[in-house]
Amino acid sequence: MALRLYNTLSRKKEIFKPLKDKKVGMYSCGPTVYHYTHIGNLRTFVFNDILRRTLKYLGFELKHVMNITDVGHLTSDADEGEDKMLLGAKREKKTVWDIAKYYTDAFMKDIELLNIETPEIIPKATDHIKEMIDIIKLIEKNGYAYVAGGNVYFDSSKFKSYIDLAKLNLEELEKHSRVEKDKNKKNHSDFVLWFTKSKFEDQEMKWDSPWGTGYPGWHIECSAMSSKYLGEQFDIHTGGIDLIPVHHTNEIAQSETAYGKSPWVKYWLHGEFIILGKDKMSKSKGDFLRLQSLIDKGYKPIVYRYFCLTANYRQQLHFSYEALDAARNAYEGLRSRVLELRKDDKKKDSDVEAKTKHETEFIDAVQDDINMPRALAVVFAVLKDDAISNKDKLGLLYDFDKVLGLGFEDFKEDKVVVSKEVKVLIEKREKARKLKDWASADKIRDEIKKLGYNIKDTQQGVKVEKI
Repeated sequence: MALRLYNTLSRKKEIFKPLKDKKVGMYSCGPTVYHYTHIGNLRTFVFNDILRRTLKYLGFELKHVMNITDVGHLTSDADEGEDKMLLGAKREKKTVWDIAKYYTDAFMKDIELLNIETPEIIPKATDHIKEMIDIIKLIEKNGYAYVAGGNVYFDSSKFKSYIDLAKLNLEELEKHSRVEKDKNKKNHSDFVLWFTKSKFEDQEMKWDSPWGTGYPGWHIECSAMSSKYLGEQFDIHTGGIDLIPVHHTNEIAQSETAYGKSPWVKYWLHGEFIILGKDKMSKSKGDFLRLQSLIDKGYKPIVYRYFCLTANYRQQLHFSYEALDAARNAYEGLRSRVLELRKDDKKKDSDVEAKTKHETEFIDAVQDDINMPRALAVVFAVLKDDAISNKDKLGLLYDFDKVLGLGFEDFKEDKVVVSKEVKVLIEKREKARKLKDWASADKIRDEIKKLGYNIKDTQQGVKVEKI
């Protein structure tokens, strides 16, 4: 089976064929660094990571670019609302530059904790103003831009493929829009390429340009940076589904009119939302959870990664602490089995056909639009298969983990320090078990759990884990 990916542009799974044999250029929309990245955003970055790991696992040579947005992103994607960086600066009484650095560092820490591989190139928008100006010049030269009210706009009516990615109905969009129309726009769906006039008199980030001193629109940055590092056409562009109707639609319009090449990107992949209650997680509503929020409640960051793998990236994932507990139990069970397999030094030959069967099933799962639930099912099937030696089980798991990124080879026994009170309770429970007083043993187990510890009975004795 060949790698098949669901292409938002065609709304179907397609066999993946890169522009250059075995060489892949991939661009992922990165964070806007005005606030902490919430766990809904981080799900998209886990998806990006699984995709990049899959490509490398299947033998592709990857060049992955992920931007940092530190200028130009307004609270509304349609050129309305407040500047997000300015919003962060006002909130914390800092400069926008300080805000950008602080939240970039916080984001990079989060992706490290989630065992997300660092993309090959991570460009910042503010370091690529020249490239943005250059692409706007091309768009203007090719007749797709106009200046009005001091700002430079993209004329969406001239780009006939504008509606293709999001399958937009522009008349309905304009009719039902609650955003006050920009009087400078010729068409409702036009968007700003460069601002010289905005309602933000205290805008800190400004640069000289052929159209006057100002700053870029949000959409232009991704076109400029992706094309600089990946060329005027490349293979894969990823992001959250919320980017489809405006940001990614505008990126395509800008890039194809600037370079005259279509399609600008062959495959568009989008990750679904994390749902909290009935709604998607949102910074603007103030109901978002950070990775640190989960850590503070005693969850390992890698448990959240495992939780993300339990659903296909194109499915909504409903978050609850009960669901996260289930993910933690599954992850810890997997971790315990890996540690047990390492201790077994018995020599045993594996059934070659059984081993090959699991290898094939795992590859089929990742090639089927990176289907992680199926891939995890293969992992547990390997652990249950008595026809495979423990040594070969470990080998398979380590190989599969090149995609999963759960850190199987790094698993270590936890050193748990327990209080004297807990030690006494464990000894009492062991006495009750020897007397086959199971009711008392269970009651003591519950007391130990209330003190923050789980205990497991293994062949090697009682194992204590911190909750």
